Amino acid sequence: MENILTIKNLSVSLTGKRGTVPILHDISLEIEAGHILGLVGESGSGKSMTAFAITQLLPGGRNSIVGGSINFCGQELTEKKESELAKFRGKEIAMIFQEPMTCLNPVFTIGRQMTDVIMTHQQKNRTEATSKALEMLEKVHIRNAERVLKRYPYELSGGMRQRVMIAIALSCSPKLLIADEPTTALDVTIQAQIIFLIKEACKASGTGVVFISHDLGVVSQLCDKIAVMYSGKIVEMGTASDVLRDPQHPYTKALLSSIPRFTPKEDADDKLYAIPGMVPDPLEVISGCRFAPRCPYVLDICRKEEPPLKILEEGHCLHCHFQEEVQA
Repeated sequence: MENILTIKNLSVSLTGKRGTVPILHDISLEIEAGHILGLVGESGSGKSMTAFAITQLLPGGRNSIVGGSINFCGQELTEKKESELAKFRGKEIAMIFQEPMTCLNPVFTIGRQMTDVIMTHQQKNRTEATSKALEMLEKVHIRNAERVLKRYPYELSGGMRQRVMIAIALSCSPKLLIADEPTTALDVTIQAQIIFLIKEACKASGTGVVFISHDLGVVSQLCDKIAVMYSGKIVEMGTASDVLRDPQHPYTKALLSSIPRFTPKEDADDKLYAIPGMVPDPLEVISGCRFAPRCPYVLDICRKEEPPLKILEEGHCLHCHFQEEVQA
């Protein structure tokens, strides 16, 4: 199946008061039409920055990308001018943010905001755009769509606002949808509904999805492939079943061990596992593996040399010295 998005060796640095800070290191990803890729990891691992790099919405713009390629449907996005990128954003590449209240304009009605997006990217007048907006609200299972169009964002619940954001994102039939932790602030019931809507849209229109989350439970229900990020680098990637059922990188194992279990345990005093230490500061110079200071399986070579790419089987790969030692 054809790849919608191919990222190769992407590196990003941001310039601020502390100088030039490396954020992403040698990121490589592929997303196929109709497939969902999950990006997981702790806060500060580089998940959202990867999304901003794809949409070219980095604080420093194109100057922030110091190496690599972002190929979208055969076109190199890192070579596009800002005016050309504007044609992709919202139409070809859509994004759903974590908190819709900060993304929806509080002084305009839902209808005004939806029709403005539709009219900007499609050849439709206000009447036609309104009909399209009603259709999209119904697709995301919002009742009384006509009434909702007249409402302001503050008049809707969190779940309703997130559905509106999904409706806006899908209104122009994008080829790629980026969802940046869209279920984080929602209760479990609404989370399930949002997951269903994203999966439904993906399968119905062949839209490729990048789903960013720190919730492995949500990712396991939704994603076809998973990429585990740590400190701006992908440490393990594979199909959802491979990564969740047979994790190979110590960081992936640690993340899975940190999930609360609700099944009875033989040891009643067994405590919830927590990964020791913190994600390193991007400015911190670390020789070798960036997870080494927190890794329970750390070897001498881990502190000296950056681990090479290890391919376990087709579609399942990781960067880890310890795994190589186990194989040997």
